[in-house]
Amino acid sequence: MGDEKTSVSFACQRCLQPIVLDESLDNINIHALAELALPIYATNATEIDSEATSLDHFIPPFRLTDSYNGTNEFMLVSDGKETQTFSAAFKAKAELFDNLSSNSEIDHPLCDECTDSLLELMDQQLKMAEDELNDYNNYLKKLEQTDENPDIESLEKELSNLNEEEKRLIDELTKLKREETAVATEIKYQEEEKLRLDAEGERYWREYTKHRRDLMITEEEFRSLECQIAYAQSQLEKLKKTNVFNVTFHIWHAGHFGTINNFRLGRLPSSPVDWSEINAAWGQTALLLSALARKVNLTFKKYRLVPFGNHSYIEVLGEGKELPLYGTGGFKFFWDTKFDAAMVAFLDCLTQFKEEVEKGDSGFCLPYKMEKGKIEDSSTGNSYSIKIQFNSEEQWTKALKFLLTNLKWGLAWVSSQFTDEKIEFPKV
Repeated sequence: MGDEKTSVSFACQRCLQPIVLDESLDNINIHALAELALPIYATNATEIDSEATSLDHFIPPFRLTDSYNGTNEFMLVSDGKETQTFSAAFKAKAELFDNLSSNSEIDHPLCDECTDSLLELMDQQLKMAEDELNDYNNYLKKLEQTDENPDIESLEKELSNLNEEEKRLIDELTKLKREETAVATEIKYQEEEKLRLDAEGERYWREYTKHRRDLMITEEEFRSLECQIAYAQSQLEKLKKTNVFNVTFHIWHAGHFGTINNFRLGRLPSSPVDWSEINAAWGQTALLLSALARKVNLTFKKYRLVPFGNHSYIEVLGEGKELPLYGTGGFKFFWDTKFDAAMVAFLDCLTQFKEEVEKGDSGFCLPYKMEKGKIEDSSTGNSYSIKIQFNSEEQWTKALKFLLTNLKWGLAWVSSQFTDEKIEFPKV
């Protein structure tokens, strides 16, 4: 814009922006001014304001100048003429705007943008007023079409009824508000109760889960105990039917040898059995005869069996002698007579057991006859000595096999006294 300056005398009454008036306002005549001064709304008296009041809305003049701040923007500054003498044209414009402002709700002057906005607003208000006018006209026509003399008493009665209905509804509303307050209080209480019940429910389920787990463990232990009891009962029944003697002392044969618990009793030139095995077999034999004697309440005369493994012996009562039922060397012509005496004494004890059993059971009979240290085979009539001295290994081994056979028969008879099994007397 350079140094060019433009003086302005009025500002928009809404946005306070400086405005430049149209040139046509400079040539307004007195008649046009008088018409514009007429009030928009009808009044009882019309007064023309004086020259002093015509300047009530006067906006001091400003001049629009460049700010010279490097941005080519503009600012308003006073022209400094505070004691200015107003021209007749200026006074006419000021009086015009003052009259317009006094006769309407809008202060003048206005810029183009504010004017457009106000026109749009006034159009909307005009439309609303026209719609309201149409509603009133329609209602007026409706009233004109109805009875010209409405029933005042019925209308008053209806109004009274409506007032009573309103009062009743207000009372009901008040009651409902109280009920709403009570319901809200109850809801709050129920919510607190719900939280408490939820906590108790959670605690209950925790305890239930714990007790359920304990119950499952207890039931599992109970079933395990039932299985153990059933197994123990089956084992008990099995043991009741089991012959302890037959299980403990197994008498059988291995070729020419009689065996007890798999220990061979005897010795052959072709099969030189070790003496430790023979001694162990004699220990088992002595233990078996001692157990059988206790079962039939037999006390041997003159002798007492002392089972002591592979060093068992027979004690001679009244003499204080011990006869060993074990050997310590080879098969010699001159043998230790104590070993032979022990075997003869054992055969005598077996004979006493036989005689004791025959007292209670006359039908009991051993397969081989025993007498004075010898065993006789009734089928052949041959006798075999139990001694080693002046005897062969074959005959001594056969005599021991017959001795184990007689002992097995005695074992079968004693076992039959404690079971319902039929007696069977097998031979070795």
